Amino acid sequence: MSWHPPQEAEILQVVDATWPAARYVESGPFTLRRGQGGGQRVSAASANGPARGAEISAAESAMRAMGQKQLFMIAGKDKALDDRLAALGYRVKDPVSMFAAPAKMLAMHEQKGLVASRAVAPLGVMKALWGQGGIGPGRLAVMARARGAKTYLLGRVGESPAGVAYVAMHGQTAMLHALEVAPAARRKGLGQALSAAAAAWAVEQGAETFSLIAVTANAAACGLYRHLGMVKVGNYHYRIKD
Repeated sequence: MSWHPPQEAEILQVVDATWPAARYVESGPFTLRRGQGGGQRVSAASANGPARGAEISAAESAMRAMGQKQLFMIAGKDKALDDRLAALGYRVKDPVSMFAAPAKMLAMHEQKGLVASRAVAPLGVMKALWGQGGIGPGRLAVMARARGAKTYLLGRVGESPAGVAYVAMHGQTAMLHALEVAPAARRKGLGQALSAAAAAWAVEQGAETFSLIAVTANAAACGLYRHLGMVKVGNYHYRIKD
């Protein structure tokens, strides 16, 4: 059976399932997310349909009541909302690219002798590596909330722990999150090794598709994923009012 790249909407569903907010609240045509320190992906409002001015205002009020910034996530389908928010003084923040590939293809990439081990919960050394990259308790809580199959990966260079990642399943799609490699271990193939190890785990769970998202401005990360054979399947960005 040939592999077909997933649609943008499918990947957005995988993002919500594998990197879930603490709470979801419906406000008119918007879904609001309570992030509790888990970052902007779990703190942004997204539209489920056309939005009028009064509905945008109601969503803004609800976000303020949550103690959160007025932050909207804009996918490809949201052009009209994007234009309306721009007119209201919202600026673009952090464009994101979504990538996908056949899970079996990613799992076959050479790991160059680098070792990646699995854990059912974050180990202390994993938390330390994530902490060095700014991934703290709020984001670890996001990982813990995911209800589907998931695993935590620790990568080593020689005997030294040097990289960490988290991967989770939604349906037949796996998504990689929070890939972090210690500065001293970069450019040694550990990012590729961890990605391949995550894909190998995903294949064991029955995954057909392996996916991830990356900030578009992170040229090194996007270049790695293209080098691994992943294709861009969509994008989104945020609109924020300062």
